[in-house]
Formats: sequence, structure tokens, C-alpha cells
Amino acid sequence: MSKLIEIKLGDYRPVLFYELGEVVCQRGDTVILEVDRGAEFGMVISDPSVACKAKAENLAGKVLRRATEGDHKQIENNRTKAKDAISICERKVDERKLDMKIVKAEYSFDTSKIIFYFTADGRVDFRNLVQDLARIFRVRIELKQIGVRDKAKIIGGFGVCGRELCCSSFLKGFHPLSIKMAKEQGLPLNPSRISGVCGRIKCCMAYEFTVYRECAKSLPRLGEKITTPEGKGKVMDINILKGTVNVDLGEGRITKVAYPRTEGN
Repeated sequence: MSKLIEIKLGDYRPVLFYELGEVVCQRGDTVILEVDRGAEFGMVISDPSVACKAKAENLAGKVLRRATEGDHKQIENNRTKAKDAISICERKVDERKLDMKIVKAEYSFDTSKIIFYFTADGRVDFRNLVQDLARIFRVRIELKQIGVRDKAKIIGGFGVCGRELCCSSFLKGFHPLSIKMAKEQGLPLNPSRISGVCGRIKCCMAYEFTVYRECAKSLPRLGEKITTPEGKGKVMDINILKGTVNVDLGEGRITKVAYPRTEGN
């Protein structure tokens, strides 16, 4: 069986598995792909020297070649054309009085298709809009409704940590998130503190959650009454990463107690 690698399709589309064949490439290279009904470009995100495990039905196509200088020029030209396409699409949306906002547009590498990404509060009947755009561009039209997290991933930006958004830099997909993750990490349940630029719970909580949960196993619960070397008291504050708790002994006396890490932490 031919070697499979993971490739991020286009500029805004998902990470999928492709057949590498005899093409020589490295992680970070732009490659041209053969897919159903056309040709696309993508960026290699896995190490080609390490075989990826994927089922045959998950195979999205195969790698034709590393992108040449001419391929890169075509990709840039397509990006310029996509910006013009957004303006035209927005005008048609206004004419049709549709309650939707166009976020980005993307041409396939062979320019046989344009994908328009949009946000909307509910379902939108855009069938007439698709017909309008098809008559103008003379190519296949795809309108894809996205959520606020996908919008942040496409637009990009920086988080409160000062780093590029996780979703637009290295995350392959979104993790399920819940307020429980913030509680487990002892964070204040203030939306402005635990939400990312998209307004949803920060993605980083998902991959930090397991670490915090393991570290917290050896610590008492907030409000629990425990015995310390200085007497009995009530846990009033927990620092999970440092493995310490502050205990109120009463009469204004507070002591800090350190707990050993559990095995593996």
C-alpha cells in the first residue's frame, strides 16, 4: 500500500489523508493534489517519512507533485480573484436581502470551483444566490455556512496569551468544550476570562484539561476541611499546578500546605 500523509487542503479547508506515491516532499511544503472532480493545492502537515494510518474510505486523493514556481503564481492569482469574488457575492447577497455575512472565498487550484464561507444566525435559503453566482463566474459554486469558531480559524489573529490563535495555527480540528473544564482548572467562571476571540470557551482548555485533572487528584477539594501541621482548617484556595492549598485555620490564621505530585505528574 502506498504511503499516506496528512495535508491541509487549500487555505481554509480541513486536514485530510492523501496518497503520497513517489513524490518527494517535506512537512510545510505546498503540493498539488488530484481530487474528485479536479485539482487542488494543500500544505503537508505530517512527516512524510512516518507512515500515517488511515482507512481506505478516508483517502481524499493523491499527491501529484510539489508545487512549482508557476503553481505558486497561480495560487496567488486565485487568492486575488477570490477577493474580487467576495465583493460580487456581497452585492448579490444585498440584492437578495439575505441575512448572511460572507467571511471568505476560495478558488480551487484549477479554478473549477469557488467556495464562499458565510455566517448566519439560522438557516438560509441561498439557492437563488447560487444560481446568480454560477451565471456570473461560470464555475461550480459552493456556499458553506460556518460557526464562530470556524470564522476565527479562517480570519486568524492573536489570543490573550500573545500567540497566534491555536485554531488557525496548529489545531487540526476543534475539541468538545464545556464549562466543567474551567471548573476543574480552578479558573474564575467569568466569560471574559475563559472565552477566546470567537466568544466560545478557549480551545487550550481542552488539551490542558487532562493535565489539570491528573494534578488535582492529590489535592483536597475547595471548602474541604483538612488537618495541617498547624491544626485543622478549611481549604480556601487551590493552586493546582504548584500543588499547594491555602487553609483557613480560623481567627485570621492562614497556612499554605504543599502536596506531593501523584506518580506520572
